[in-house]
Amino acid sequence: MNTQTAIRKGRKFDQVLEGARKVFMADGFEGASVDDIARAAGVSKATLYSYFPDKRLLFMEVATTECCRQSDQAPQNIDMTGPPRSVLDQIGRTFLRFISSKFGLQIFRLCVAEGDRFPDLAQAFFESGPMMMQRKMSDYFRQAIDRGELQIEDLELAASQFAELCKADLWTQLVFGVTQELSEDDIDRVIEGAVDTFLARYGT
Repeated sequence: MNTQTAIRKGRKFDQVLEGARKVFMADGFEGASVDDIARAAGVSKATLYSYFPDKRLLFMEVATTECCRQSDQAPQNIDMTGPPRSVLDQIGRTFLRFISSKFGLQIFRLCVAEGDRFPDLAQAFFESGPMMMQRKMSDYFRQAIDRGELQIEDLELAASQFAELCKADLWTQLVFGVTQELSEDDIDRVIEGAVDTFLARYGT
């Protein structure tokens, strides 16, 4: 099953996508009904199904669009010419808040649950989420290296390491339902530790 051939675009495609985004963000994948999505989008169920024959495809389209939006917005809100401690702190907080959100967790769980049957869904998410963050981080690292602020040989590995440091044990606890939400103190502890550890290895 290929998402590119299964999804059909048309005049109300963006309208359907925005309605779905509102419902998925509020109710998650399992809680969102096609009736609610069609109502929020202001279209009939027939129109919705003509664009997206499967709710999973619609969810992944919303998910990949949201990942791209988050990735594009993050650098715009961060002074990428700032010192590494400040930039990494802001990037880390943005990343952790997204992956630990109800929506972010739903994306991950769906990819895991459907990965074997629909590998293109997991691939689409990986390319729009983790891989895109890795590229953005690598671009920043190059700038910081040129300024003499960081010393990194393998940019992609360093970007992946920083992402993992930002998860620590908090994200795992959320995935397994050990905890239901993160406090600001939790986020402070993990991100400050991630930045300290990363700069101890790659700082100049």
